[in-house]
Order: sequence, then structure tokens, then C-alpha cells
Amino acid sequence: MTRPSVREMREALEDQILSPYAARSVDAVRDTLEPPCPIRTAYQRDRDRILHSKSFRRLKHKTQVFIAPLGDHYRTRLTHTLEVTQVARTVARALRLNEDLTEAIGLGHDLGHAPFGHAGEVALSRICPGHFRHNEQSRRIVEVLERDGAGLNLTYAVREGIHLHSKARRDITATAWGTAKTLEGQLIKLCDSIAYINHDIDDAIRAGILRREDLPPECTDVLGNSSSELLTTMVSDLIYHNWWATGEGIPPDPPVLTMSPPILAATNKLRDFLYQHVYWRPEATEENEKVAFVIETLYRYFLSHPEAIPIELRTIVERRGEPIEQAVVDYIAGMTDRYALAVFKQIFVPRTWGATP
Repeated sequence: MTRPSVREMREALEDQILSPYAARSVDAVRDTLEPPCPIRTAYQRDRDRILHSKSFRRLKHKTQVFIAPLGDHYRTRLTHTLEVTQVARTVARALRLNEDLTEAIGLGHDLGHAPFGHAGEVALSRICPGHFRHNEQSRRIVEVLERDGAGLNLTYAVREGIHLHSKARRDITATAWGTAKTLEGQLIKLCDSIAYINHDIDDAIRAGILRREDLPPECTDVLGNSSSELLTTMVSDLIYHNWWATGEGIPPDPPVLTMSPPILAATNKLRDFLYQHVYWRPEATEENEKVAFVIETLYRYFLSHPEAIPIELRTIVERRGEPIEQAVVDYIAGMTDRYALAVFKQIFVPRTWGATP
């Protein structure tokens, strides 16, 4: 009798321990068929492919909130991604959802962020044809750009979760693109907000922009005040309000993860407070204008000098019949903060006499 592979044993274990509403690795679908791994499930392979991608490594030098921060303890897009994934795995385990799928979506959800955070995204969206959204660019990266145009051949559930993690401005549960079919994909959308609300408060306090006593009492009275209290309240609510997802109880129709009304209202209000007092603070306006100037100037330059765009990006858009503007967007969106500034300096800032090129 042939012994089952490690992967097959894991797939069998999923049937025993996962909720009936959880995604099963054995049901994962890829656009291009490939032999299964004897060790890893399909979602483990997706997680590993994202983790080893070039786009993932670049997240360490991309802005979360504070542009190109010099302090060692401010979050970057990479640490944000790790915190989202950790929070989501905690909830997924409690609700008996697929942790590997949850982790893969979490690690890949922000791959498409432009340099300089949301200021860079706004600048690119304003200048490029059509529009630019980081969730759509994240999906493009894993489907098209990685591996020199071959993409990562991720499963559909991971690609869908990456694409649909963004939410509407008015509510962390609202959607602007649609709702993921898997609960794991829905979970990442909520944990994305939970993570950044909490760590952005921490970073704003570190930067001297906020004091903890500045947080609105109508929020802290419900959620708590310290970082630990806030995070514990939100995570606990997400677990116990959705206990049906474990397979116990009657699911809502449609079966969508959400938060209890009082916790959701307080969380949304706290998020609005951050927009007013951190993200849209008056002293940030000048820096956002500088970001827009850098992004727009680079865009116009590369549009006029396409030969300066890496050949692999030009080849991809040519092969797909896309306009050169797409290669420009792909190139700029993939830049880290420091690389964008270095390229800008190299092209537009004159060197002193005798300086090394």
C-alpha cells in the first residue's frame, strides 16, 4: 500500500479540523495546471511564492503612513503586511478557517502599493490613463509582472482575496469592488483595517502628532484605550460575532463576516478620527504635494523616454498589446520610496563638478 504524501495527509486533516465554511486546499484552482507538491498544499505554495517574490521584498522600503521614515520603529508597508497577516491568522484559527489561504492573501494584499503610500497612489491615479488602484496593481503583479511576465500562477482564491481586500471610505465592512467568495478573503479585508488603525495610532503617538488622551472618548469607552485593549476588543468581536463561521450556529444570508454594530460603529469613528488628525493633517499637505511632483515628473519623463524603462517591463506590455503608459505605471508603482527619490535625483538634480555619476 502506497503511503500518502505529506500534502495528502494535510488535506485529509483539513477535512477533520476546518469549519464547513472554510476553503479546502484540495479545491484550489489555478489558471495553469501544474503537478501538485508532495509536501505543501496549494495555498502553502501560494504563500511561499508571494514570500519569495521581488515585489514582497520591496515592501520593506515603501511608506505605510510616514513618508520614507528615518526612525527604526515606524511601520513600513512590509511590517503592516506582517501585522495584518498575524491578526488574520489569529482569527482564522479561532473560527477554524484555512490559515494557509488567509496567510497567502495577507502577505500579497499590498504588493501593488506605489511609493510614498496613499499619497503616491493618489498621484499615480491622477496622472495615468484610466485610474490606478493598489489592489488592482497587486493582482496584476501576481498574475502578470512577477517572473518576467509569467506571473506566479496563484490559485483563484488568493488572487480574488488580494483584489477584493480594499474597502469603501465610509465603512471598513463596505466594498467598492465586490465581496470575496471565501471567508478567508473577507477576513483579510477586515483585519487590514484593524491592523492599520491600531498601528497608525501607535506611530502617530511616536511621531508626536497624537497623544493617547486625544483619542475620542466615544471610541475608547467602547474599544479601550491602550494598544492592547483596542486590538483585543476588535479581534475578540470579530471572532465571537462570527462564531457561526466555525460551523456552530446559523450563518447570515449571505454568509459575510462583519463586526457587531457597537464595535463596528466605534471602529469606523476611530478610523475617521485618524483621517482627520493623522492622514489629512495640515502639515502633511505640503509633503503630499512634493510626492505628487516627484511621481508626475517621473511619469512624464519615462513616457518621453521609454528606453529608460527596464526592458523586461517594456517587453511584457508589448507582448500583451498594452500601451507604453502601462509600462511607465508598472515601473513607478514598483519603486520603493528611496529608489524613486534616487531616480528623481539622478535625472533632475544636477551633480556638483567632479561628483561620481
